[in-house]
Amino acid sequence: MSLQRTPRAMAGPLAAVILSGLLTGLTAPVPAQAVQAAQADDVPLPHAPRPGGVAAVTLPDTAAPARAFLGERRVMLRQRDGQWVAIAGIPLDREPGTATLSIETADGERTEVAFEIGAADYATQHLTVPNRRHVTPDPADLERIGRERGIIDAALGRFSESREPELAFEAPVPGRRSSSFGLRRFFNDQPRSPHKGMDIAAPKGTPIGNPLPGRVVATGDYFFNGNTVIVDHGQGLVTLYCHLERINVEEGQELEAGDQLGTVGATGRVTGPHLHWGVYLNATAVDPALFLR
Repeated sequence: MSLQRTPRAMAGPLAAVILSGLLTGLTAPVPAQAVQAAQADDVPLPHAPRPGGVAAVTLPDTAAPARAFLGERRVMLRQRDGQWVAIAGIPLDREPGTATLSIETADGERTEVAFEIGAADYATQHLTVPNRRHVTPDPADLERIGRERGIIDAALGRFSESREPELAFEAPVPGRRSSSFGLRRFFNDQPRSPHKGMDIAAPKGTPIGNPLPGRVVATGDYFFNGNTVIVDHGQGLVTLYCHLERINVEEGQELEAGDQLGTVGATGRVTGPHLHWGVYLNATAVDPALFLR
């Protein structure tokens, strides 16, 4: 495996986050107010507003929000020191610049809040995969991949009200954690989608612990991911565990922090035993490193 960086401009200082919207139905604009991003030294909230990162944006002092959206996807809301904070995952393919959160109150009024997305610098990775089917699937494999994609996307896109999860937790397995999130990957010199998780190197059979309470929403043996577990932790936070040797949980099972999900393996499209760990917010893959204690 070779790993090299390709040139890409890094972001300059992020512009101040501003209130830019209008309340629906009003004839005059809402007076502009500064909207400050929540800082790590204030609360344990992840904040790295870049493609593949997380924006924690404190909302203006208006009516209490009922829901928040980034595009069509619902976004987590938290209270901090008496103020509301929207915590949004930013897609890897999002261009740097101004993004807008849509905030909805209980009576249906909407406010738009703008924040700035900086640039990200991700490396390029070249991998050699022995099983060529996992690089160039045949028609039967493509049909299977399509079916599995629907199951996986539905599980990763959940937004359940039942829990308010912690946003700082331990890695699910001990081992060397790669900085592989966001890598632009080439399998056998063929370009593929960027890597949307963290790879943790560990011997086959190493137990995988559930990092925080949740509910198992999907398990299966998938073409690319191999043996897989997906856990819904509430409020749009969903975690993904791939390439397992063995799965120890069932769909619908309620889990506590520390429960064993399965063991590290080398199933699916892999070059050796490891855990692919994915973290999703509002159906968006974000860098798991942002959530590690």
